[in-house]
Amino acid sequence: MRILGLSFGRKMKNCEIMVKSALMEAEKAGADVAFIRMIDMDIKTCTGCGGCGRSLDSGGNGRCIIKDDLPYVDEEFLKADAIIVAAPVYALGPSGQLKQMADRMGPSHDLAFLTKANEQRIADGKTGDQLVDPRNFKQRYAGLISVGGASTRNWTSFGLPIMHILCFPSHIKVIDQIDAYNMGGIAHPLLDEQLMARVARMGRNIAQACGKPHSEVPFMGDEKGTCPVCNCDLLTVRGSTTVECPICGIYGQLSVEGDKVQVTFSEAEQKRSRLNYDGKLEHYVEIKGFGAIAGPKIKAAGDALNDKIKTFENYRELKFHRELKL
Repeated sequence: MRILGLSFGRKMKNCEIMVKSALMEAEKAGADVAFIRMIDMDIKTCTGCGGCGRSLDSGGNGRCIIKDDLPYVDEEFLKADAIIVAAPVYALGPSGQLKQMADRMGPSHDLAFLTKANEQRIADGKTGDQLVDPRNFKQRYAGLISVGGASTRNWTSFGLPIMHILCFPSHIKVIDQIDAYNMGGIAHPLLDEQLMARVARMGRNIAQACGKPHSEVPFMGDEKGTCPVCNCDLLTVRGSTTVECPICGIYGQLSVEGDKVQVTFSEAEQKRSRLNYDGKLEHYVEIKGFGAIAGPKIKAAGDALNDKIKTFENYRELKFHRELKL
């Protein structure tokens, strides 16, 4: 079993110390481990070009066309049976590089898109290297660590939820997560024995899960969340007792008894969470259906639409000239 650690924080600071501590414990349990310091990697912003999807549909590998360090990280990602990820929270959520990586890897790593592409290739008689890389279909696991300085927990409220975006397209099941807030008060993770013991337990949990099917591995975190699928506590409330988990995209029913709030998600809703295959397939059908809707609209609009678009070209654009400094 191979476990990859990713730190989106500074060199030898809180995130890196905690990821490496978890990896050390996983290594004791027999895992082959590796570590990447993500701030050393050049990960550019997704441009929304759609090249990854077109590549996948035309028999390619679906990888991003942007030239940077993502292919190196992606190869290590595919080698791994599990990942342990830590990211600093600077402004309510994890640092931007994590979201940039998630944006770049989402479409090309989505299990439903990959599965459907592979099914089509098999139907077309393709074999071997012509098929989708089989490593994409491994049942993998993740442990997430959100690291924030504030002693008030709500200043890190989007840390763990947004980190799930890195995992769910690839169908990587998050089985453990730590909201390591109050680092400003703790001063250094190595000064908090309880925190370091908890991080070590994450390493053992991840190692224990590797090689097992998702159905046999429960959530191992300290706190089960309001949502039974992602184990986060965020809810979208729109004026009725029907609420939504914004991470999973599923609906639940809210009830109040005294000062206690109960939210119930049916088995059917849990199954269609985007963290599960059914939810990804639902989105796949949605996305693939747009061609039949948008294409005829654009064609019917013709030159009239192009003329309207031209009125926005270069409108009040500031011209930035980057000076070359030697």
